[in-house]
Amino acid sequence: METSNGIQDKSLQAASSLKAFLLKSSTKSNMNVYEHLTRLLMKVMDEQPQNVVDVIEDMSLDVKRAIFEGMQSTLRDLPQITAAVLLAEQQHLLFSRPEDADREEELVETSLPNVSETGFYLEQAGVGLGREEMQRVFLALKQLVESQALMRCRLWGKILGIETSYIIAEAEYREGEEDEEQSTDEEAADEEGRKAETHLTENETDPLPQSTYKPPPVVPKEARGTGANKFVYYVCQDPGLPWVKLPSVTPAQITVARQIRKFFTGRLDSPVVSYPPFPGNEANYLRAQIARISAGTQVSPQGFFQAGEEEGEEEDEAPRDSYEVNTDFEGRPVAEMVESLSFWVHHVQHILKQGRCTWVNLAVRPGEDSNEEGEVEEKEEEPDEPEPEVGPPLLTPLSQDADMFSTPPWSSKMSSTLTSQHAVAVLRSNLWPGAYAYACGKKFENIYIGWGLKYAGEGYSPPVPSLPQKEYPSGPEITEALDPSLEEEQALKDSLEEQQAAQEEMEDTEEGEEEDDD
Repeated sequence: METSNGIQDKSLQAASSLKAFLLKSSTKSNMNVYEHLTRLLMKVMDEQPQNVVDVIEDMSLDVKRAIFEGMQSTLRDLPQITAAVLLAEQQHLLFSRPEDADREEELVETSLPNVSETGFYLEQAGVGLGREEMQRVFLALKQLVESQALMRCRLWGKILGIETSYIIAEAEYREGEEDEEQSTDEEAADEEGRKAETHLTENETDPLPQSTYKPPPVVPKEARGTGANKFVYYVCQDPGLPWVKLPSVTPAQITVARQIRKFFTGRLDSPVVSYPPFPGNEANYLRAQIARISAGTQVSPQGFFQAGEEEGEEEDEAPRDSYEVNTDFEGRPVAEMVESLSFWVHHVQHILKQGRCTWVNLAVRPGEDSNEEGEVEEKEEEPDEPEPEVGPPLLTPLSQDADMFSTPPWSSKMSSTLTSQHAVAVLRSNLWPGAYAYACGKKFENIYIGWGLKYAGEGYSPPVPSLPQKEYPSGPEITEALDPSLEEEQALKDSLEEQQAAQEEMEDTEEGEEEDDD
């Protein structure tokens, strides 16, 4: 039998080993359990709070914090509100009903698109943003219609960015609204003109050399509601965040956007560093790309739209730029829509090389009076009168689209070959990857989900900078000549003296003849 002394010795050894374990310091905080429990028990006995077992964890945390009181200036607490929490708080407003009942009745009358139905058809085609995001986008569009006086609104698509992406809504204003941007642009142009005149007046006393370079005339942008500015576009980075209205697009921005390739960052105010230099920031570049994508990929079934009555009467004088829904359209079979591109048409105007949908004659200045016969005759006699540029008319079939880089512009398919009676016709653009369209009976829709860049073939080569302009014209007046030799200088001096002597003799001879006459 084991004696009591042996048992006592084993207990002492176990207690010693346990105390040694409790005195073992942590590699992170350099603290041990024994000292921490000692301080914790002393704090409990000093404060004697109620329900100690419920607050023992908080008291343990306070004991640990008290040790680092001297180092609190170097410690930083984690942020309590993260970006995900802020986004969730803003998106929570999308799911709240408006308090004003009258406002709700007005929204029922507004042509708000059925994004859920569009997402259902796009899901069959293998395209879309997902049901959850599509529902949030639908509520965000509803919020946009509530805050703005829009006659029509739809989901245009989503352009991806390096940092964040853009959700884009296409809208149309109600009639009778003034265009504030146009007046702002006119005021800015007048101010620049006044500054230029002031600068010339200040330099009249000491004029500087004037450059012979004449910049090309500025192509005026199209008014809102026409051409590339027919619709207005709003963007937001996530559903629930504020919608930002994009500015109107100018022909210069479209022209430069065709020559550059830039990924979007997701920040509208970021500069666009490129060659040729882009006239604007990323918001202007985004608006230019939206105009180009819409002009090339917005399609509809043939017969769904028809030319308006006013435009049909003036078809010989000007190209058609508007359309209306054909109430007699009965739809086409899905198989026909897939087999032939002739049953699809463009319902957005083509953008010309000038950067506009309608050609403008830059030889005629906008402020000139056409009633003055002299000026009109001079203009008619000009041999270099530019020829008007004409693009394809509105509602042109897709079968007339030209191939690029040996690639067909469109690809069509059926969403399902197993259940063709319930399938939809899907159209995909090969020139603008990310542009899709579907058609099913009388229903169709267009959407773009991509990086906002056009297909450029196997490789892209940026444009080469143009040759530098000559600093001054070369001529004998400013060309540096070699210094003459001593013999040349002496010969020149002798010839000048001979000329001077001959001139004096002629003067003396003329004076003598005058005296004889007297």
